[in-house]
Amino acid sequence: MNIPNLITLGRLFCVPVIVWLILDHQMMAAFWLFVAAAVSDAVDGIIAKKFDSITVLGEFLDPIADKALLMSVYLTLGHVDLIAAWLVIMVVFRDLVIVGGALLFQTVTQSLTMRPLFISKVNTVMQLAMIAAVLFIAAYRIDDGYVLEILGYIVAVTTVWSGTFYVFTWSQMAAAMETEKKK
Repeated sequence: MNIPNLITLGRLFCVPVIVWLILDHQMMAAFWLFVAAAVSDAVDGIIAKKFDSITVLGEFLDPIADKALLMSVYLTLGHVDLIAAWLVIMVVFRDLVIVGGALLFQTVTQSLTMRPLFISKVNTVMQLAMIAAVLFIAAYRIDDGYVLEILGYIVAVTTVWSGTFYVFTWSQMAAAMETEKKK
């Protein structure tokens, strides 16, 4: 177990604590722990690349930690009425489709590699920014104007775009593998 994987595990273990803090209306603590978890997502990747310590475990563990963090916090913020239900459904549905698609692709092809698409990275950053903004505004009781509404629409667009690209990419790869098998 290397340092990047330990950081990723730390992020994963933060998830239930952040959920509890939100449900307990401790938004300032939830905000700061969430920020630490979000920063750890970048830090583990930077360390893994810089010190050539990328592992197969890390390639699978990192997206699991990301999905657990994002889906859990979106569901919780939706539950306490801080994020619109339609956006929560969209974000969670996209992640379920991606996880289900990854499992299906691995089952059918036995060749899944975890390589996030660029739009997926943009989507993750926007989803993290949305959560951070919601928690910050709730913690410090700030009038957001239209910031959250605008962020919500940006998250919606990147979520649809990213989900569509994953489905299209995996479908093309699976079709190419099927064609290759028939030869």
